[in-house]
This record gives sequence, structure tokens and C-alpha cells, in this order.
Amino acid sequence: MQSFRTELENPVVEKDILELANKIELFHKGKIDEEKFRSLRLARGVYGQRQEGVQMIRIKLPYGKVLSHQLRRIAEVSDEYSRSRLHITTRQDIQIHYVDLNRTPELWAELERDNVTLREACGNTVRNVTASETAGIDINEPFDVSPYADALFKFFLRNPICQEMGRKFKVSFSASDEDTGLSYMHDLGFIAKIENGVKGFKVMLAGGLGSQPRHADLFYEFLPADKIIPLMEGVLRVFDRYGERKSRAKARMKFLLKDIGVEAFKTLVEEEQTAIEFKTVTIDESNYTASKPVEIDFPTVAIKNEDAYNLWKSTNVIPQKQNGYVAIGIKVLLGDFYTDKARLLADLVENYAAGEIRLSLRQNILIPFVKEEALPFFYTELEKLGFVEAGYNKAVDITACPGTDTCNLGIASSTGIAEELERVIKAEYPQYLENNDLVIKISGCMNACGQHNMANIGFQGMSIRTKDKLVAPALQVLLGGGNLGNGKAYFADKVVKIPSRRGPEALRRILNDFEENAAGKLFVDYYKEQGEKYFYQLLTDLSSVDNLTQQDFIDWGTEEEYVKAIGIGECAGVVIDLIATLFLESDEKIEEAQAAYKNKVYSGAIYEAYRSMVNSAKAILLSENVTTNSQAGIIKQFDELFVDTKKIELGASFSDVIYQIKTVPPTEDFASNYINTAQQFLKSVRAFRDVQVAKKK
Repeated sequence: MQSFRTELENPVVEKDILELANKIELFHKGKIDEEKFRSLRLARGVYGQRQEGVQMIRIKLPYGKVLSHQLRRIAEVSDEYSRSRLHITTRQDIQIHYVDLNRTPELWAELERDNVTLREACGNTVRNVTASETAGIDINEPFDVSPYADALFKFFLRNPICQEMGRKFKVSFSASDEDTGLSYMHDLGFIAKIENGVKGFKVMLAGGLGSQPRHADLFYEFLPADKIIPLMEGVLRVFDRYGERKSRAKARMKFLLKDIGVEAFKTLVEEEQTAIEFKTVTIDESNYTASKPVEIDFPTVAIKNEDAYNLWKSTNVIPQKQNGYVAIGIKVLLGDFYTDKARLLADLVENYAAGEIRLSLRQNILIPFVKEEALPFFYTELEKLGFVEAGYNKAVDITACPGTDTCNLGIASSTGIAEELERVIKAEYPQYLENNDLVIKISGCMNACGQHNMANIGFQGMSIRTKDKLVAPALQVLLGGGNLGNGKAYFADKVVKIPSRRGPEALRRILNDFEENAAGKLFVDYYKEQGEKYFYQLLTDLSSVDNLTQQDFIDWGTEEEYVKAIGIGECAGVVIDLIATLFLESDEKIEEAQAAYKNKVYSGAIYEAYRSMVNSAKAILLSENVTTNSQAGIIKQFDELFVDTKKIELGASFSDVIYQIKTVPPTEDFASNYINTAQQFLKSVRAFRDVQVAKKK
């Protein structure tokens, strides 16, 4: 690999990028463990693909806001390092694929020239902070949540408390009680409220999707806005310490809440407040740079097809709270668009709107601050780009993850079936072009990146086996999910599993039944009235594998016979178990602590020292073949096996030493003493390890 240098002015970002370049070089030379390297690159947005030898790059775009110059930069990077295709995710990120690992540092450096990051887009970190795409323009919002989402993103980026958690952590902001940010399925969900003139949020805790979806608990009915950052810091500290680390399948925060309950969790969070440096963090909205619409005359245009224009206007134009302005929704099929269109779109919104787009949770694009009288002009310009398909956020607007196209975990195609189902709706159920009640979502596996288990109608990629042991692609049909607003929702029921090729027929039966019998009810209400058994009976004959044809063994979007091939998922990072590597990591954490102390970031210095001690204790436990599953467990086991038995003398219990982080305020003196304690602890366990190794020789 050629040596790489960056000329970025931000020394923190430059250090990140040079570290990635250095670790790639060490990995190629065999000087860094593969699993350790994977953990590091994931936290830098570099994710393995289904195809060998190339990477997917996830670009982190907080609350989906993308400025025109940033969109141009992303397009340039995709042209240079990828294949000119941009994929919008259900977390308002953009992903590009087929990137050479060796070129990822320079790719990252190019993005940072326009303040676009990869940092913590993947791995066991705080993932992208999402928000309602209408934030700032929503006619029902009590206030704009964008400054709060922005402040929270910046506070926790590179924060030591959330760099190596047991699993990923997801946060959302909803602009209003409609809860379009989907608070109920996030680790922390914030819904904007005003109480007695004070801005704040309803807080939802420990929701999640995946194979075991969990509705978030109500954590606070109202929390003042200046408390959200200290609250989240406490939540992250508790999750980092007590969350599962051995079993990845049980390591999300929802499982910790299931084990200990909301009140016990809240007590632990409150106990952390002594150690948190800032008890309140006032978020000054004036520090947030809001986009402003341009003042310019628009060319007069003639609409060629008034019917098409009026349909588009009825489905894709959204009122704004700002008088005289509207927002335009662009329906992006499967979230995929190309760099040539991205550049032209960037020019359009820069010259005639506010120089900003918002990416949506349904993989679409929203253009805010379009003057109402400019709608004909925008329609004609967007028509040139193929961006005027009607049905923004309507039933015909189906969400799907990449599935077997690029994802290691994909079991069946989600994009192929999504395209077919959209075709069926447009051709056979045109009335659903204007229906925003029905939500259809598809995921290629149980991990629910397509959010299938929160949809009215959901499909999950699976496989199905015949009596002759032949394997065909299949779909689990889920029904009855729905967002009820204000933090409340239903998750969908698993109804029946069918061969993938019968997905369109299943959709037809569901829609036909709904049309004939619902009598004006919302789908979610109709489903609850009829019940799971009713729909099972409606669809069960489609599940038979006794009469499969050759076509049933070919998945949607491909002409090749189906082969079930699941790789190793990287959604949650990995656990490193090499003792020597752990000791080296402890050294690195002490160095980070000393750097933070030098910069007078005492709370950060203390947490890095804490991480070093946990890491060192884990290393010595593993040297005795003791398995560990949480930081709290490591601390307890170390006391039982080494301190209580006097194998290692600390002068006090390890719990008393390390848990000072919870009881002592983060002062300069305490930070200095705590770093020295971490150094002495590492020295002690290393000496014990040296004796172990000597005895084995």
C-alpha cells in the first residue's frame, strides 16, 4: 500500500485518518490481529461486503441533513473510489460500495474537506443520530429539533464513553407527536415537547427491532432540553458497564432493560450523575446554522402534462410552517440514485431553494424551502432527472435494505421483490399512489435493516426447504405493525412463510381483502379487528412447497438458481480475546487518558483510564480461561478470583478502586490519581502474567 498523508487542518480528524492508514498497513504486514482490525475499521465506517476484497463505506449524515457542497463532494468520492451509485439508508446515511480497502483513508480525507465524516458510522458505537426529515419546517412541531440532534451528535462523536460498547446504540428525534422519528424503536428516542414554556422532550428508552423487536419504555414524560446530554451520558455509561458482551445476540440495550427493568436502570443512571462533568448542557439554538432560502426570480415554464403534475403535487408536496414555502418529496426507488443526478440536484437546491436536502427514514429525499410559485419550475427540472414519480411516503413507496445484493447477512433478495411489489401496486392498485396509511417494508434477513417488523405489511427474507431437501428463497409475511404516534406503536405479527415468487400474490390477497372488508378503517385497525388467524387462513395455501416450479428456485432480481449463502455479519463489531493485544490496548487507553488530561478534558481522561483497567482485568481473566460477559462482570470476577484469593494485591478490592469513577467528581486531581492507578494496575497484572508464562515454559 502506498503511504498516505492528509493535509486536513483539523488535527483530530487528521489523526483519525492517519491512524486508519497505519492500521491498514500493519494489517497487511500481519502485525495486527484480523478481528482487532475489523473492530477498528467498523468504527471508521468501513464495512465488509458480500463480495470479497471490497468494502462498503457508510457516510454518517446526522439527522439526514446534506448541504449542496457536501452532496457534490460525496458524488465526487463515489465517482473516484466507487461505482457512482449512492444508497440512502433507513438511518439517513449514504452508503457507497465496492471500495478498495487501501483507498479508504484518502476517501475519508476527501469527504472531510466538506465536513462529512465516516467516524462511528458502523461498529459498537453511537450510530447516526436520526430525526424527522421535516424538522424545522413541520407545521405541527413545537420547535425545531435539528439544533438538539446536531449538538448531541457532536458531543458524543469520539467521546471515550461510547467507543467500545457491547453493541451499537441508536438515537432519534421526532419533530412532533406524530413521532416520525420512530422513538419507540430506538435505544433513546426524543419527542419534542414544551411544558410551562420550557423546551424539552418525552424520552423513550430501549426499543429495538431485529429478530426480537421490543417497544421502548417510557423513561421520562418530560425532560428539559438542557438535561438530554447528561441523561444520555449516564445511559451510555450504564450500558457500557452492564451490557452483555459475550453473546452478540443479547447485547443490545433492550436485553439489559428486559433483565433489570426500567426503575433499576434509572437508579443506575442517576448514580452516574456524580461522575458526569456537566449536570446540564444548554443547547444554544443560535449556534446552529440553519439553511436560508435564496431570493431569486424563477423562469416561467409550461407544464406539458397537467394530470401528472397535479398528481405529483398532491402526493409529493408538503406544506411548511414558513409562509409561502413548501417542501418537495422525491421518491427514490430503493434509496438508490446516481452521482450525475446528485450533482444536478445539488445545483438546483443551491440556486433556487436553501442549498440543503434532507434524507428520510424511508430512503427518500426532501427539498425544503421551495417557494410555492416555483413548483412548476421545480417539477420541470426534477422531471429531467427522473425525480417526479408520484407517491412520496405513500403505500407505493416501499422501503427495502440492500439484502443479497451486497450484504453478508442477506438471505433473500429484498430489492428485487420490492421493485416487483411496487410494479403490482402501480399497475393494479393505482389508488394507493395517494394512500399514506399503508406502509410496506422489506428486509433481507431477521436483522430488520429494512424495518419490516414495524410495517403494516412487512416481508423478511428467508429460505424454505422442500421434502427433497431443495432450498428456495422465501419470505416471512408480517402484518399489523404501525406507528400510533407519541411514542406508541404496534410491531407486526409473523403470519406465514411463503416462497418468494408468491410474494406478489400474497400482497394482492391482502389488499383485495382490505379493499372489500375494511369499511374505511386504517389497515392497522382492520388487522387488529380480524386477527392473525384470519390472515393466516387467507394466505396459508401459498406456503405449500409441494408444487414448486423451477421459477420458484430463482430469486427476484436474478436469473441464477438460488443458493443460500450467509456470511459473517459485521453490524455489531467483534470481541477481541488475545491477551497480548488487550495489554497493548490498555497501554493505548492510558496514552489517550494522558492526552485528554493534558487538554484538561478530565472526564474523558478518567473514562479512558477506567477502560484501561477493565481491559487489563479482562486480559488476565482470559489468561485463566475465565469467560466474561460484561464490564461489571469482569470487575466482580477479578475480585473473586484474584483479589479475594490474594493472587494479586491491590491494597483494596478492585471494585473499590475502579468504581471511584461513579462516586468522585471529575476533578483535575482525581483524574491525575485515577490515571496513575490505571498505570499501576496494568503493571501489577502484567507482572502476574509474566509469572504465568514463565511457569508454562
